[in-house]
Amino acid sequence: MKRICVFCGSTFGAKEEYREAARELGQLMVKKNIGLVYGGGNVGLMGEIANAVIEADGESIGVIPNFMVEKELAHRQLTELKIVNSMHERKALMAELSDGFIALAGGIGTFEELFEILTWRQLEIHNKPCGILNTANYYDKLIDFINYSVKEQLVKGETRDLIFVESESTKLLDRFLNYSAKDQKTMDLSKT
Repeated sequence: MKRICVFCGSTFGAKEEYREAARELGQLMVKKNIGLVYGGGNVGLMGEIANAVIEADGESIGVIPNFMVEKELAHRQLTELKIVNSMHERKALMAELSDGFIALAGGIGTFEELFEILTWRQLEIHNKPCGILNTANYYDKLIDFINYSVKEQLVKGETRDLIFVESESTKLLDRFLNYSAKDQKTMDLSKT
């Protein structure tokens, strides 16, 4: 696994644990020689994980749309900063550059990115691992809702099983590193 895309908040959130989890995941990725792909921001948990990777001399690739650069939200110390024209281009390029996807604590944007990449996985547009780092039980209610959706037969159980959920970054990364998928597919963005 060469790179993991991390979706996370542009704020720090209410608990220090969210910030600590972002730093820990970034440091652990560098130790395991895994590069970071993320939204390119210099604020909140996005900035925190990027800074952890940079401080540990790891690879950090940010993908950010023009309008966010104009608002001075771009992280300028990254290994590489890719500037795109739209949020759609941003997500497509982040997916193309990544070998897996992890959601840390975040808001609506993080939820949207997570669910879009899970939808692409369900539709077999890609065959890359998807996970949630459930720091301080942040995602418990969302996981409960997904399980409820399975019970109500609106989400298939095998779709739910596509999501790796762990509360510790070491366990989640181990699952990613041990992941093997038959007939690994290359992202075909023409299907999105």
